[in-house]
Amino acid sequence: MRAVLALVVMAVFLAACGSKEPKPQEPAPQPQPQADTRPTPASALERARIHTELGANYYEIGKLGVALQELNEAIAIDPKYVPAYNTLALVHMALKEDDKARKRFQEALRLDPNDSDVNNNYGRFLCDRKQEKEAVKYFLAAIRNPLYNRVEDAYVNAGICSRRAGDLASAEDFFLRALKLKPDDARALINLSQLYYSKGDIAQAKTALTRFMQVVPSPDAGTLLYGARLSRLMGDRSAMAAYGAQLRNRFPESAETRAFDEGRLE
Repeated sequence: MRAVLALVVMAVFLAACGSKEPKPQEPAPQPQPQADTRPTPASALERARIHTELGANYYEIGKLGVALQELNEAIAIDPKYVPAYNTLALVHMALKEDDKARKRFQEALRLDPNDSDVNNNYGRFLCDRKQEKEAVKYFLAAIRNPLYNRVEDAYVNAGICSRRAGDLASAEDFFLRALKLKPDDARALINLSQLYYSKGDIAQAKTALTRFMQVVPSPDAGTLLYGARLSRLMGDRSAMAAYGAQLRNRFPESAETRAFDEGRLE
């Protein structure tokens, strides 16, 4: 009886073992897509800006051929990028290629007639080529832009051009406006001094020159000779001698020093 019972128990145990189903295997993990780490190509505008900045840097250090390459590349990338045309015109100016410079300025202004940098630079271009009245129009266009951060520069340029055209009243007004914006503007001060001198107002000329000397403590030989001239006209022998001493110390071999030593101050 015991033997029979043992056999029954064994059979049940084996049956139970045989009825177990194997666990299903979990699927192998699939590889996850990796983030694309390749650099995104810069926009045309950004690439044009980079080439323009490179061109401007080469222009500043006098490598004009490389500057031309960079700036032409900028225009090829983005034909509407105004700063590239503006800087390219400056390079052509430096190369004395007036027709090309004029064309690039005009292309820039067709794209953006209100760009103050272009208006100011084109005005300088015209003024240097004896088109003073036309030039002043472009300086005034630059000045009208309320966002322009170099308005005093355009005022000084307008003053220089007006003076060359013989319009001394407008020139004085432009220089004074520049000084109202920037009281230590060296270009405005020396040009205002020379304007007063040309009008025979020696006291005003000397006052403006004194302010200029406070801003530019190491002026060139021409300015020192001019200071000596004004000092003699004012009867200030001490100041005249001081200007002469600076000429001898800093520019001993210059034509200005020889002129001073020979009494040729006019």
